[in-house]
Amino acid sequence: MIRFQQVSLQRGVKPLLENVDLTLNPGDKIGLIGANGAGKSSLFAMLRGELHADQGNIDFPARWRMAYVAQETPALDRPAIEYAIDGDAHLRQLEADLARAEAQPDDQHDGNHIAELHTALADADAYTVRSRAEQLLLGLGFSLEQMARPVASFSGGWRMRLNLAQALMCPSDLLLLDEPTNHLDLDAIIWLEDWLKRYPGTLLIISHDRDFLDGVVNVIVHIDDRKLKRYSGNYSAFERQRSAQLELMAGMIEKQQRQRAHLQSFIDRFKAKATKARQAQSRMKALSKMEELAPLRAAAEFSFEFREPLSAPNPLLVMEKVNAGYHIEGKNGAPNEDKIIVRSIDFSLQNGQRIGLLGVNGAGKSTLIKTVAGEIDPLSGTARLGKGLVIGYFAQHQVEMLRHDESPLWHLTRLAPDVREQELRNFLGSFNFNGTMATSSIAPFSGGEKARLALALIVWQRPNLLLLDEPTNHLDLETREALTMALAQFEGTLVLVSHDRHLLRATTDQFLIVAEGKLQAFDGDLDDYKDWLFKTKLAARNDAAAAAPLPTAASQVEQSAPASLVDRKEQKRLEAEQRQKMSALKKPIEARIKRLDEQIAKLNLRKGEIDARLASPDIYDAANKDELKTLITDQAYCSKELDQLENEWLEQQDALEQLQA
Repeated sequence: MIRFQQVSLQRGVKPLLENVDLTLNPGDKIGLIGANGAGKSSLFAMLRGELHADQGNIDFPARWRMAYVAQETPALDRPAIEYAIDGDAHLRQLEADLARAEAQPDDQHDGNHIAELHTALADADAYTVRSRAEQLLLGLGFSLEQMARPVASFSGGWRMRLNLAQALMCPSDLLLLDEPTNHLDLDAIIWLEDWLKRYPGTLLIISHDRDFLDGVVNVIVHIDDRKLKRYSGNYSAFERQRSAQLELMAGMIEKQQRQRAHLQSFIDRFKAKATKARQAQSRMKALSKMEELAPLRAAAEFSFEFREPLSAPNPLLVMEKVNAGYHIEGKNGAPNEDKIIVRSIDFSLQNGQRIGLLGVNGAGKSTLIKTVAGEIDPLSGTARLGKGLVIGYFAQHQVEMLRHDESPLWHLTRLAPDVREQELRNFLGSFNFNGTMATSSIAPFSGGEKARLALALIVWQRPNLLLLDEPTNHLDLETREALTMALAQFEGTLVLVSHDRHLLRATTDQFLIVAEGKLQAFDGDLDDYKDWLFKTKLAARNDAAAAAPLPTAASQVEQSAPASLVDRKEQKRLEAEQRQKMSALKKPIEARIKRLDEQIAKLNLRKGEIDARLASPDIYDAANKDELKTLITDQAYCSKELDQLENEWLEQQDALEQLQA
């Protein structure tokens, strides 16, 4: 087990941990959460031995093998697959030892030693290692062609995938993963989630992806107020327990305050009376001994909202027979050519649609989004834009496009040069860019703060079409939840590419898929998409997961377990899967009902205003003839819309009740 005993840690002048006690059991899958800067990465550094506690001890078995993801990737000429296999350092050492032994002159050959090395290599699964590495890299999104390419040829995000592959190739008892999903697409995340479920060692993972945490971990450790608090269950269970604790503590504090007020009142009334002096003195002692309960500190919630669009063209966009891709200039006299990524796109965007865009890595989702956004021109076909279309586009590279030597206020002033500075400051303050932070260079900002600024700049423009390509990269859980709430209430049209399944479920109500060079409707939800991935694209990767390098001790324990125990475990697993599937089915319906409630309330408010105006005698004056005509038209429109929305609300409620039944 891992045991923290009275551990304290300070970085510079900032205390991160104070007198922490915590025990983690072998085989636990632990999600480590906390605010940015709370000390999550520092805790990992202590486990790796790169940092040392200022006080106390951290103990875990010395024989445990530890694996973690390296943060730097050297620009090597070594093929990607060999780099991944290098993660199994023990196997590489055995291979080097065997090469040296076999290179000895004939008169110095040690046959017994060579035989022992061959046996050790067999025990280390050396003869299947290349196949296992291929399947692992396939799972993380690499093609067979890419595996042969040198490490130096890959971009930073793909190199981080290679580092993750190294960590997974290492047979380990303790696996440390710090934001492993940041550089992965949804298909790779689903594969990784499945792999980690099978991992029998102890797992510590830092992640801001709540669905990923829910699918993998069975323990949450929360860093809060320089303490480590352990919660049983996944992230959703932690939220419920934390909320209950906050409510309970609030009640206890209120009760204590009443007790203190009662004691103080008695003291004030009777301390001067001789007959009551003794009782007053005893109550003064009781009051002085009463330890004031410190409230559990709930994080100050960050929230924002998209401003109502100024116009609502319908349709917003129509594409006919569009080929999306890139125009490649020929070199050295070679002819130019068009590289088509998605072909024959027939697509229209209607006002109010909320679309999630699915597809495996490299299918063309980002290319399609860029074409819709006007970042790249269609290679052929026609694209017509609705009059008054205002696009808010958030790309994966959006953060890099900010001027790092300038301030948030400078960026916003470029968009609104005629707006008063105080109004701009107030707006930035609503995104937590307060005081001097609004006028400071963004260079030292965290990735999450820069992403939050990019979102603020989009919100300011009041778009009626949002095109979001992986908007949650670098965002912490709090900001992700704020974005989810804001998008759920956004009144325009949304097209979203994201590996965050919670965000997709909560903010979209239909899916399109880019597959085999085409855009088409996907008739199903994210669970159906997961099934489709495993049946088509991830079948080979899923098969490899069982053969991936894992510690053998835990596997042997499971193999020797009685059949009845295995049956009970299987039954519990099936029941848990059924509960998760039911929850996933309910979430989009509940989200739609919530949105319908908001739309109905807004229309009822508008209809009430119209009815009140129509009840005014002066509206029927000849001078108000045009207004009367408009009001009657608006009243009919509101009544018709309300009727449609209420019918849909009833249908959604029926669907929800049938699921619950």
